[in-house]
Amino acid sequence: MKASFLLTLLGLILLSMFAASLTPPLPGGKRTTLVWATDNNPVRAEQCALFNKLNPDLFLTIDPQNADSQKVIVQSIGGVGPDLFDGYSAENLENFVRAGIPLDVTDDFEKMDIDIYDLIWPTLLPGCVYRDRIYGFPRNANTNAVWYNKDLFDKAGVPYPKRDWSWHDLIATAKKLTVRDEAGKAKQFGFYWDFGNTGDLIFQSGGRQFSKDGTVSLIGSPEAIDAVQRSRDLLHKYKIAPSPMEEAALATQGGWGSGGITFLMGGRVAMAYGGRWWLNLMRSQKGLNLGCVPLPFTKQRLYQGGGGITMINRYSPKREAALRFLKFMSEKPYNDLINSQADAISPVKKYAYTEEFLFNPAYPQEDYNEIWRFVNEHAEAAEFSPFLKGTDIAPLKNQLDLVKNDLKPVPEAMKQAAIDTNERIKRNIEINPLYAKMYRELKGENP
Repeated sequence: MKASFLLTLLGLILLSMFAASLTPPLPGGKRTTLVWATDNNPVRAEQCALFNKLNPDLFLTIDPQNADSQKVIVQSIGGVGPDLFDGYSAENLENFVRAGIPLDVTDDFEKMDIDIYDLIWPTLLPGCVYRDRIYGFPRNANTNAVWYNKDLFDKAGVPYPKRDWSWHDLIATAKKLTVRDEAGKAKQFGFYWDFGNTGDLIFQSGGRQFSKDGTVSLIGSPEAIDAVQRSRDLLHKYKIAPSPMEEAALATQGGWGSGGITFLMGGRVAMAYGGRWWLNLMRSQKGLNLGCVPLPFTKQRLYQGGGGITMINRYSPKREAALRFLKFMSEKPYNDLINSQADAISPVKKYAYTEEFLFNPAYPQEDYNEIWRFVNEHAEAAEFSPFLKGTDIAPLKNQLDLVKNDLKPVPEAMKQAAIDTNERIKRNIEINPLYAKMYRELKGENP
């Protein structure tokens, strides 16, 4: 088995090296070219252009085709990886570090006087720091809020939501904005809710999915069960948000397609929970009249936050040049550009506390930017357990899927999810010496 895995890995590396030999010359000319494996969001082009303008000896270009984490790892080991690449979470960072791919920039940041603990939003630190060592700088910061279509509210004669509204207010408002035909089929939903955002409700209920050290699943606690029940009820009890079947039906009706962004743009939902980065697409639709408020909360105002994290390939021969890009990401020109583009909000906190952030003359109708700053102030990084990788999260995901599709009662599903997840954590600690060592360290036990 081990020999087969090594042969497969070697084959992938050789194929990557062969593919690289067929790649045409990069477009930087005599300038040193840096390749950034990132997504293909159109805003990346302007970010590269600004860096290239401020660094005339360098030329940054993006490679969205090879941004997948496994591709980055395999190609980097084979010596043909990108100079820079992105991650999105603490789990993502841990996988990269264990594979030996990202450059440890702790000492470099100290020399460049970059104190990320002081500069960036706290929600971004878990994606940058692993065991007190720094491996990257955040690309942006995102926490969700509730978008609403003012025109649909005006048409229905419903007042706009207020930032201090309650869950009762949200449900009552969404019911007024859910429109069904004579057969009971929804033509318009009051609210779009992605079940993947249930973690926000767990935070707000005072619950947790895992203990702080990730050694125990807490998804079966009363607080977590209450939150998952609330998430389920939006779809199946109050029927103000599309169920999985209803969402699929909406997506087949043509128009803008599927998902919260496109349903909001197409007038199929009056409200939707999503990020400021949605504006990357929504700005393209003229006449879209939007507002924004925080999601209501129960026991505490707390949301899931995060963002993209850019790291340097330690195998790259252009590490010094790549460091200049991370420094650029910590500076005003880049952060002002992120805010102007609405690529979520600036990773450096202080640049979200400016008049330029609050009021962009190019988009005077966007008078809600303070809301995005507010929700980032009340955010915490999404939870994960270091003892669960890939399919190990299946016991929890499977039970949540059963709830989402209304196939199992929430208390029963979550209690079973906790039992199955804890058994998976225990098994992994028993069979994996690395996990066993990590567990002892977290518990303060002697080796």
